[in-house]
Amino acid sequence: MHFYDSERVGLFIDGSNLYAAAKALGFDIDYKRLLDHFATKGRLIRAFYYTALVEDQEYSPIRPLVDWLDYNGYTMVTKPTKEFTDAAGRRKIKGNMDIELAIDVMEMAPHLDHVVLFSGDGDFRRLVEAIQRKGVRVTVVSTVRSQPPMVADELRRQADSFLELLDLESIIGRGGHHRDDRHYGDDQ
Repeated sequence: MHFYDSERVGLFIDGSNLYAAAKALGFDIDYKRLLDHFATKGRLIRAFYYTALVEDQEYSPIRPLVDWLDYNGYTMVTKPTKEFTDAAGRRKIKGNMDIELAIDVMEMAPHLDHVVLFSGDGDFRRLVEAIQRKGVRVTVVSTVRSQPPMVADELRRQADSFLELLDLESIIGRGGHHRDDRHYGDDQ
């Protein structure tokens, strides 16, 4: 992965996808260190974090993270989850943020030179192709080292570069040996 100092960089984090990938690899993301790391790679214009929230719960386990990110340099994009009953009569919760992420990437593309997409979702292949046609380079961050791999082959092939999440563990992992060991919530 190569970044240029003068490059305008945007981070787009598919929250549930990144969480699942890191969990599959056995580590937690330190979002302060993630932001600090990519801020050294160019001119960080914006860091978006996408997640769906269960609105009617008294306590949401993701709420402290969402609040911390919101106060510490991330642009939060959230929406309430939808509840439905599947064909077998089971209650399911759905909270897909793909459209929101895709719209934001397309809107930001004229202001960016390099998009870093934290997702392995193959549905984003066409999005990556579209912004590449606008002259924007794309790095996909996910993993092939989990079982099964968390990145779709077609997304990995389309990206200008692929960054293995496990290779970032010492830099952005909570409790890693790079810089300090703070994680979300320590600055509150």
